[in-house]
Amino acid sequence: MTAFPAIILFDGVCNLCNSFVQFVIQHDPAGNFRFAALQSPEAQALLAAQGHVVPVGEPQSVLLLENGQLYSHSTAALRIARQLTWPWRWSYAAIWLPQRLRDAVYRWVARHRYQWFGKQDACWLPTPELRARFLAG
Repeated sequence: MTAFPAIILFDGVCNLCNSFVQFVIQHDPAGNFRFAALQSPEAQALLAAQGHVVPVGEPQSVLLLENGQLYSHSTAALRIARQLTWPWRWSYAAIWLPQRLRDAVYRWVARHRYQWFGKQDACWLPTPELRARFLAG
């Protein structure tokens, strides 16, 4: 693990986003990633330090803060996949598709995620074993 791990910022009430975080944890045995719900004060402080503001109400993207750079939408998802175990890292090859196309598909899923996958009333809480990988908590 690097001295400054990559941080995944996600919609803490979205079932799809929570499943994605659990998937990343399962396929990131090296512990390259840390996590924070976008609704948390920790995530908002990180974003403010980067000069970004994301509405807390219904964020439209998973964000990746990596090496001081903030990535969003399909680029964030693909950069995350690149660091997972095989075969998931191979999905990074989709980075060669036009970003406008990738992001259009990403935004379409994002717009419908609550309808298709549901949402929680409150942010998902990690188990005690996983708590060290989360910024909030």
